[in-house]
Amino acid sequence: MTVADPAGGLRAAFRGHPAGVAVLTATGPDGPVGMTASSVASVGVDPPAVSFSTARDSRLAGALAGGGTVVVHLLDDTDTGLAAAFAVPGAERFGAGVRWMALPTGEPWLVDVGTALRCRVLSVSEVGASLLVAAEVVELLGLRRRGRPLVWVGRAYRGVPVEDEDAVTVAADARPAPGRSPYADG
Repeated sequence: MTVADPAGGLRAAFRGHPAGVAVLTATGPDGPVGMTASSVASVGVDPPAVSFSTARDSRLAGALAGGGTVVVHLLDDTDTGLAAAFAVPGAERFGAGVRWMALPTGEPWLVDVGTALRCRVLSVSEVGASLLVAAEVVELLGLRRRGRPLVWVGRAYRGVPVEDEDAVTVAADARPAPGRSPYADG
């Protein structure tokens, strides 16, 4: 079967393919920036790395130009409002109602999100109007699930029921102090 509109066909195909939801934050030239992403994926564990994509003209892309760092906040269904707020183009993402703090290294950390990874950008590749980013995980800012895993499917955020809650609650309430890396020696 041939599709006359490959971009429209891709959107339709992925509309039924669930993707985990994350919020990415960084510090740009004008302060904190952030966006909701459903493109975050684990790349490997040696080194621990993730990938994600962003529009080439986004404020996040500008903050990551020339390398830099980003905090990847992995959301659960208690964070649906946060996901929606960070998805609105041009919206004030760090205003009233969003609890965040600047890490000692400068990045904005959404403190109510149970699992966050501070990452150092390894590479950025241009793919049309998007950038594909690979980043090494340098610090774990929490590994705590408060609700069901959050996915984006069918143009909506949905919590995914999990039979074995222990499988997704790996270290309940494990939250190292900011600035302390679980990957550092000593």
